[in-house]
Amino acid sequence: MYKREMLKGNTETLLLSLLTEGAKYGYMLVKEIEARSNGYFRVKDGTVYPALHRMEKEALVASVWDSSTNGQSRRVYEITPKGHQMLKSLKEEWERFCRALGLIMGGSDQPHGD
Repeated sequence: MYKREMLKGNTETLLLSLLTEGAKYGYMLVKEIEARSNGYFRVKDGTVYPALHRMEKEALVASVWDSSTNGQSRRVYEITPKGHQMLKSLKEEWERFCRALGLIMGGSDQPHGD
């Protein structure tokens, strides 16, 4: 199945979407992706953290160190204005992709040019 490849191509979109709700740390993002997809998406730290680091280099997200109540520090990520712009663009592209896919898969009553 191509599920893993489809997820890989949309990791940024998922992460940016979750971060629009507020700052989150990486493990929280991993768990939310799995929970909100009813277990369909199972991402690993090895997927999420490199994506977050890449997005931070591109100024799509920013991070700060946060001390938890048990004294451990963890990096918390939040979306930046540039990240909001990118998410808007990614969502628009996704909608165009889905419309085009629907046309091919029978979602149109338009003639096929026979």
